[in-house]
Amino acid sequence: MKPAPQRIVVGLSGGVDSAVSAWLLKRAGHEVVGLFMKNWEDDDDDEYCSSNVDFVDAAAVADVIGIELEHVNFAADYKDRVFAEFLREYRAGRTPNPDVLCNAEIKFKAFLDHALRLGAAKIATGHYARVRQAEGRAGGAFQLLKGLDPAKDQSYFLHRLTQAQLARTLFPVGELKKTEVRRLAEEIGLPVASKKDSTGICFIGERPFREFLSRYLSHEPGPMLDERGREVGRHVGLSFYTIGQRQGLGIGGVREGGGEHAPWYVADKDLKRNALVVVQGHDHPWLLAEALEAADGSWVAGAAPPPGDYGVKTRYRQADAPGTLHATPAGFALGFDAAHRQWAVTPGQSAVLYDDEVCLGGGVIESATVPARARPVSLAG
Repeated sequence: MKPAPQRIVVGLSGGVDSAVSAWLLKRAGHEVVGLFMKNWEDDDDDEYCSSNVDFVDAAAVADVIGIELEHVNFAADYKDRVFAEFLREYRAGRTPNPDVLCNAEIKFKAFLDHALRLGAAKIATGHYARVRQAEGRAGGAFQLLKGLDPAKDQSYFLHRLTQAQLARTLFPVGELKKTEVRRLAEEIGLPVASKKDSTGICFIGERPFREFLSRYLSHEPGPMLDERGREVGRHVGLSFYTIGQRQGLGIGGVREGGGEHAPWYVADKDLKRNALVVVQGHDHPWLLAEALEAADGSWVAGAAPPPGDYGVKTRYRQADAPGTLHATPAGFALGFDAAHRQWAVTPGQSAVLYDDEVCLGGGVIESATVPARARPVSLAG
């Protein structure tokens, strides 16, 4: 049966995914209202920010589809709920994922609350994910599923959504592949059909990341130490580096028994000594974690899944890896066998669990464990 028409508020970002989402809902007979969210105001008029351009594009899309468009400023909420936490994490030596927090606090909280005040039955966004109401569960539990396009699935960023949020949310393009979305946009005549996908963190745009962070974080230079504790370079401040980083280290190769120079990677941060631990080679043992611990768990079903084996992502665009879940007093731990050790597990990022196509939730990575025989000097004791 065709669902009854509803009033649905769509987050129109100025991109092709949200534009096609709005069109699909309008075609299905719903009363669709577009809402453009402005989440960042600081230096918004310089060469790196594109919110003004995005709003013009969103308005053009709304005009073609024939829907109303409202412009809402959530910049204050963003600064309080997302950016402040973003800076706290960097100051603590971690690498946060603001897109995860933005979804939980702004796009599916402040935006949802605003849409409900507008009389909406549901909201919709252009995320590549799906929602399914699980049959036979008490209360009709909602499940968060991966998008059908494996190259575009965004469930990793949405894992903190709750039952109440999922009950009010639609992801119209989650059933489509990106190529199909582009094709539909061309057929409809949407002005953003060939617009490049946005990259990076939503409020930073294309600006140099280290330059941006340096406005808000103090930087205390210190040594870069290799696995033997030798100083091989100097860092500009621990906050400006992340585990697994290769670019921007500014150190040359050191030959090990001749041969080509192996590239350097960040393996650890020693906050007590203000030292950055670096190793050579992508598959160096210090970069391969056999376990991790996470806190601040958030579970889609409302409770943690039972201990056992699940698919795990420790970063976006990563294939699910088999991991074993254990409960801990602060959250949970995940263990990985020797064939599936996780590369460059990064404190501050999210560890997200899956049961096949169902996203179960996850938490914020607190620490990673590398094999004892290969533990960095900064972790040795």
